[in-house]
Amino acid sequence: MRIRKGDKVEIISGFGKGTQSRVTSVDREAGKVVVEGVNTVTKHIRPNKQNPQGGRLQIDKPISQSNVQVVCEACGKPARMGARILEDGTKERYCKKCGAGNGQISKAKN
Repeated sequence: MRIRKGDKVEIISGFGKGTQSRVTSVDREAGKVVVEGVNTVTKHIRPNKQNPQGGRLQIDKPISQSNVQVVCEACGKPARMGARILEDGTKERYCKKCGAGNGQISKAKN
């Protein structure tokens, strides 16, 4: 999975298709991502010590990582990401549409 926390993504299928927003968390084992403002549910909270009056919370729930695509910073379009190793040995993500680098994955191996 080449999606990271803080990436700008576009929803490519399901409810909210076409929406662009930021990733707030990634669960690699389950293959899920939480995107701001997408798949928002209302959770009712019973009164307790922290919240004596109770109430309702808006919570963003995870969606499958297959339903999102990273938006390239250079070309501004949703694109697939690849990984390549540079001359200095560092590994980076790159946009498969325009070829621009999109952040470092790992440092150079000594």
